[in-house]
Amino acid sequence: MEKNVPVSRVVRRKAKLGHEKAYEALLKSMVEASSHFPGYLSATVIPPHTHADQGEYQIVQRFATPEDLARWDESDERAMWHERIRPVAESAPAYRLVPGLKVWFSSQLPHATTAPPRWKMTTVNWLGIFPTVAICLGLISPFLATWPFLARTALITAMVAALMSYAIMPRLSRWMGWWLKR
Repeated sequence: MEKNVPVSRVVRRKAKLGHEKAYEALLKSMVEASSHFPGYLSATVIPPHTHADQGEYQIVQRFATPEDLARWDESDERAMWHERIRPVAESAPAYRLVPGLKVWFSSQLPHATTAPPRWKMTTVNWLGIFPTVAICLGLISPFLATWPFLARTALITAMVAALMSYAIMPRLSRWMGWWLKR
């Protein structure tokens, strides 16, 4: 795992039958507690959607670095929350680290019912893309004037995609989280 690159982890765990509300309340409280740790970027709780999910909840956690995630994992606070959740959980949690943005394109994740409206996500994406493209075009295009159009376009779009994935969207989603969740 690369250092200083945001890390995403998917956590899967089942609630005991009849204890779903208590499980979900404790889970949300634990997520809130993790949000105060250094390097925390976001967490999304995905409840079971269908009977076929058999009560399995998923959490997508994002931290700024693997070290920040490890700090949360090794904390006394996390251990305390796991003790509180254990009586209403059917099984131990299963963890899977997912690199970069791959977590949002995984076919193993159901769609979250609590996702922000599409127009808000589009707006936040545009707030990141527009200035990034404008800056890249302004700074880099003059040096690429002799390149063929498709080669210039390929280089600039590759730079924008990398900047958006690793630098801009993690910060922008954290900064705009208050609005996205409203």
